[in-house]
Amino acid sequence: MRFILNGRSLNIHPRPGASVLELLREDCGLRSMKDGCAPEGSCGACTVMVDGRAVVSCAQQATRVAGRTILTLEGLPPDARGAWARAFIDSGASQCGFCSPGIVMKAEALLRRVARPAREEIARALAGNLCRCTGYVKVIDAIEAVADARATGGGPAAASGESGALVAAAPGNGVGARAGRYDGAAYVLGEHQYVADMTVPGMLHGAIRFADHPRAVVRSIDLSRAASLPGVVAVVTWRDVPGERVQGLLIRDWPLLVAEGETTRFVGDALAAVAATTRAAAREAASLIEIDYDVLAPVADPASALADGAPLVHPGGNLLSSCVIRRGEIETALAVAAHVATETFETQRLEHAFLEPEAALAVPGDVGQAEPAMRVFSQGQGAWEDRRQVASILGLPETAVRVTQVATGGAFGGKEDLGAQGHAALLAHVTGRPVLVALSRQESLRFHPKRHPLSMTYTVACDGDGRLVGVKARIVGDTGAYASVGAKVLERAAGHACGAYRVPNVDVEALTVYTNNTPCGAMRGFGVPQVTFAIESLLDDLAERVGIDRWEMRWRNALDTGDRTGTGQLLGPGVGLKQTLLAVRAAFDTARHAGIACGMKNTGIGNGVAERGRAILRPEADGTVTLFHSWTEMGQGIHTALRQIACEELGLAADRMRVVVDTEVELDTGETTASRATVLGGMAVLDAARRLREALGSGRLEELAGREFPGEFLVDWTTAPEGPDSEPVTHFAYGWATQVVVLDEDGCIERVVAAQDVGRAINPLILEGQMEGGVHMGLGYALSEAYELADGVPVTESLKSLGIIPAANMPPVECILIEAPQPEGPFGAKGAGEAVLVPTAAAVAGALHAFDGIRRTRLPMRDSAAARAVNPRLAHRSEAAVAVPHGPVATVAPG
Repeated sequence: MRFILNGRSLNIHPRPGASVLELLREDCGLRSMKDGCAPEGSCGACTVMVDGRAVVSCAQQATRVAGRTILTLEGLPPDARGAWARAFIDSGASQCGFCSPGIVMKAEALLRRVARPAREEIARALAGNLCRCTGYVKVIDAIEAVADARATGGGPAAASGESGALVAAAPGNGVGARAGRYDGAAYVLGEHQYVADMTVPGMLHGAIRFADHPRAVVRSIDLSRAASLPGVVAVVTWRDVPGERVQGLLIRDWPLLVAEGETTRFVGDALAAVAATTRAAAREAASLIEIDYDVLAPVADPASALADGAPLVHPGGNLLSSCVIRRGEIETALAVAAHVATETFETQRLEHAFLEPEAALAVPGDVGQAEPAMRVFSQGQGAWEDRRQVASILGLPETAVRVTQVATGGAFGGKEDLGAQGHAALLAHVTGRPVLVALSRQESLRFHPKRHPLSMTYTVACDGDGRLVGVKARIVGDTGAYASVGAKVLERAAGHACGAYRVPNVDVEALTVYTNNTPCGAMRGFGVPQVTFAIESLLDDLAERVGIDRWEMRWRNALDTGDRTGTGQLLGPGVGLKQTLLAVRAAFDTARHAGIACGMKNTGIGNGVAERGRAILRPEADGTVTLFHSWTEMGQGIHTALRQIACEELGLAADRMRVVVDTEVELDTGETTASRATVLGGMAVLDAARRLREALGSGRLEELAGREFPGEFLVDWTTAPEGPDSEPVTHFAYGWATQVVVLDEDGCIERVVAAQDVGRAINPLILEGQMEGGVHMGLGYALSEAYELADGVPVTESLKSLGIIPAANMPPVECILIEAPQPEGPFGAKGAGEAVLVPTAAAVAGALHAFDGIRRTRLPMRDSAAARAVNPRLAHRSEAAVAVPHGPVATVAPG
C-alpha cells in the first residue's frame, strides 16, 4: 500500500485489520499520536491529518489511506512546531500532556481552514478531543495565541540559560512565577515517551486474560489453544508466580492472578497472562484461553453484603472497616436545636478517565551483571510502592528491583494500586526478555479502582441564628472487590463529614464494605466531595429555615484559626476559608440563580501516619544540577514546582536543572497523593538547597560535581481520628475553597467562580490549570458522569459512555487565588489539586434548587437543564440507572 507520510512516499504492507494508528506507530515508528481509547475514536489523542482533514487514526482502517497524504505532528514545519510548543507552554495548556499532540493536530487543521476562529468555534472544533486535566480554558487560550501570531507574523520566543556561578534567579524561574512546565515542549510535540511509547531490543508484548464473571469458582484454565498460536512465547498462570501472589497497598487481598479453585471477586480479576512477539498476537492468544467456571450470584451492594447469611467476598467478612468520630453530646444538641434537617444522599461510582491507559515495561537484568534482576518502567503513583510489590511477586529482595518513574498521562488517584507492573514483571521473569503490557481502554475501565459510591444519612442542627450545633451522619461506602485504600477513603469522609464548619457536637460513623463490584479506592478528593455534597445541601435547607441567605449561613459557621474541625483538631495559622467566601460574595449576591458551597481538604495522609519528604540535589560537571525526588509527575506539575523552589533558593536558572524519579536513589516517601508532594517534597527540596548553598559559598557548582546534598522533612505529629488524644491533630494542613455556580435564565450553567486558598502560589499558571480542570471534573461529577454496573458487570465500557463534558459545553471558570500561608509548607504553600473538586457538586445542587426549587439528593443530577446543556447525549437517562440504592443506612450501620 503506497501513501505519503510527512512528505515522503512510502510503500508498506499493513497487518490485516490494522488501523491507521497501528500503521503509524508499529510500521512507521512514529509516537506523537497516542492510543487513549482504540478503536473507540472518542479521546482524540491519536488525531492526525489525512488529505488536510483531521481524523482519529485509531478508528480508521489502514487500507483507507492508500494513495492519500498523512501529516502527523512530526511532519509539521519547525516554525509551526515551535509556535505550538511555546503557545501551550506559555498558556499552561498542557498538564499531563497525553492529549496535547492530538489537540495540536486538530487545531492545526482548524487554523488551515479558519485563520482567526472565535473561542466558541475553537471549542466546537475540539469535539472528539478529550482533556481530563485542564478544563479546556487554557487549551483554547493556546490555540487563540497561535492564530493571533500567524495573523500578525509573530513567533515564539527563544529560551536561554547560563552555566557556572550562582546568579540571581532570572524572572520566571522562582516561586510565584508563571513558569512554563518542566520539559513542556516534549509533551506538546509528542516527544515525551510514555510507557507504551517505549521500545527496547527483543521486547515482547503482554496481554491479560480477565475474568468473565464477577463471582465464579474457577474450575480450570486451559492454555492449550493460546500456547499454540504463532508468535506466543509464554502463557502464565498463578502457578508461575515465584513469590507472593496476593498483593495490596494496605491489605494484601488482591491476587495478581486468580488460582484454579478460587472464586473471582470482580470482572477485572486476572486469570492468566500472555507474552508474544506482537501486541496483536498476545491479545488474540489471551482471548483463546478457556476458563471453566461455576458461576455464582454476585454480592452487588453493601446492604446485601452486610445482611445476615450474605456470601463472603473475603474470608474475614464483608465489613472491611468502621471509622467512628464522636465529640460532645449529639442527642442533647439535637433535642434543644431550633432547626433540625435530616436527609439521605446517594453518590455514584466514578471513573478517573485519565487519558493514558495502564502500561508497564519490565526488563530483566543480565545474570552476574551490575543491572538489577528486574527493571520496571512504571506510570504508577509511587515508584517505591511498585518496587515493594514487584519484588514480593518475584520473590526478590527490593534491592534487586529498580523502578524508573515515567511521567504519566493522568492519574487522579487511579494509578495508586499496582496496575500492569506486576504482570509485566512476571512475564519478563518467565521469558527472560523485556515485556510491555499496555491495557486497552475497555480493560482499563474494568480493571482499576473507582471513586466510592456513598450512601449518607445526615442530621444537621442549628440554633435560631443559624449557628451549627450538631452533625450526626451514617455513611456506607461500597469499596468493591478489594481493599485498595477504601478504608482510608471512608476514614477521610468521616473526618470531613462536618464540612468546613465549626460543629461542637459530632456523631459520625463510616463503614467500608466489600462487594463483587469493581474496586473503589483513591480519586481526587478522596471521599470528601461526597460528604460535602450532603452537608452543604443541608446548610442550604437550614439557611432557608432560619431566614438568612446561604452566603451568610456559611460565613457564620466557617472555620477559622482557633476553631476546631469535626475531628476536634484545633486549627492554627493558614486558614483562608473566610477569605475565599469574601472573594465570591459579589458573584453570589448579584446572580439571580446561584449556588454556593465551601470545601476543605486535608493535605497529606495524616491520621497518625508518619510522612516524609526526601530529595537530593547533585551538582554536575557542566554547571547544572540534578534534582532527585520521589513523587510522580502526572500532570499536576510537581517537577515544575519543585524545580521552582530549588531555583528560588539557589538563584539558579530553570534550564540548568534536571529532574529524576528513580528507585536507584533511595528516597521512599510513599504514594503521590493528597497534595502532599508539594508540601513534603517542597520542604525537602528547600532543606537540600540550603545545604548545597552552604557548601558552595561563593564558589562554582562545578567544584561540587558529583556530591549529593540530601534534604528531608518529617511529619510525625498527626493523630488517629479515633484515638484518645485530648488535642487531636488529624492532618498537618488543609486546603480551603469556595465556589459559586451561576445559572442563566434557562437553568444552564453560565459561569463558575472558584476561590481557593493555596497558601502560597508556587506557580499561579499551573494552579489556575488545576482549578479549571478540577471544576471541569466536579461539574461532570455533579451532572453527567457515572461508571455504571449491573450485578457487578460493567454497563459503562467506553470513554464515550462516561458522560465527560466536552470543550464546547464547558462553562467559563473564574479563578481567584487566595494566599493564607501555611507555616508547615514551603514558602507557605499547602497544595491545590484536591480541594478544588470538593465544593463543586454541592454548589451546582444549590444553584439548581435556586432555579427550580427541587432539592436533589443523588448524583449525578441528570434530570436538570444544566445536565442537558453540558452533555445532551446522556441527559435523557434516569438517575435510577446510575446509582444502586443501598437501602436505609440505619439497617446496616451499627449504632
